[in-house]
Amino acid sequence: MKKIAHGIYKFSSSWTGTVIIVLFLIFFVAQSFVIPSGSMKRSLLIGDFLFAKKFAYGIPTPHLPWLEMPLLPDFNGNGHLIEGPKPQREDIVIFRYPKNEKIHYVKRCVAVGGDEILFANNKLLIHFHEGDTYITKNYPKEKIRELRGKLWVENPYKDKYPGIQYEPESGDIFENLLNHYIFERSIDMIPVYVKNLDTPIYGPTTKEGYYTKLNTPPSTIDFRLFNALYKKVEEDHFYMIGDNRDNSNDSRFWGSVPYKLIVGKPWLIYMSLEHRSYDQILNGNGGGKDHAGLKRVCGNIPIDSKECKVLWEKQRYTVRWGRVGRRIDSIQLEQPIQ
Repeated sequence: MKKIAHGIYKFSSSWTGTVIIVLFLIFFVAQSFVIPSGSMKRSLLIGDFLFAKKFAYGIPTPHLPWLEMPLLPDFNGNGHLIEGPKPQREDIVIFRYPKNEKIHYVKRCVAVGGDEILFANNKLLIHFHEGDTYITKNYPKEKIRELRGKLWVENPYKDKYPGIQYEPESGDIFENLLNHYIFERSIDMIPVYVKNLDTPIYGPTTKEGYYTKLNTPPSTIDFRLFNALYKKVEEDHFYMIGDNRDNSNDSRFWGSVPYKLIVGKPWLIYMSLEHRSYDQILNGNGGGKDHAGLKRVCGNIPIDSKECKVLWEKQRYTVRWGRVGRRIDSIQLEQPIQ
């Protein structure tokens, strides 16, 4: 037994053993990621360094780090060596971007296969595939709406997770989505008009056909007017939306995420560093604007002033100690920690 233990120690102490052990941990146990954008702000912040549990949803097919090349064939056709539990609604999930599988994204799963979604200004409504009885049993009356002959839950996760917000930084996302659909057909949702949905109505107001909010509601509704976007999630797919809902590049633009692209679940923040430049958070260059962050640092000083810039740069590269060592499952339930 001593010989075996000594052999294991000797192997693990060697360069070869160290590399193999590290790769084993990365492939099957935990992997480090850094949050690069503000799509999950305020739940996860730009500069959060976290470990993800690679085994949370089964064992994904291992990929060579940095190059992101698969080391084994996809034997099961589902991107996993061993199939496991699927992402659940409310989970924050790490997955491969469907349009470029070498890039990892992190978003919240808001809906699963069979669920129906309506998205409008400051509203995410979901009809869960389990049906109306399930909805009335699990959600309070004040969050339930009857629309299109069935029950929908309005913003079902917003009260539970304080980091979820609607704070536009670069224009109205509903108008952006609508115009993307009209001109490029490049989003994953279909514009619809939903009767009795208390949201602004949009219609074509320019010769070019751009859609904008109508100041006066029309007396009649025709096929050119919309007040919501609709999607039914495909089976074995998961709809991922950022908690920073007005400023997130997510499933609303490029579609549901299949199980084969699911990588893992964020687990622990091991470091959180405020590294953004003043220009980044003032103008949105590289990761999105964060005027709230500037106001927090600069107080009553105008955020577009030299004085504010000096104050911000002084505290740049500081560690957010309140986030270090925190588990994602607990920190997402609290008021956002900067």
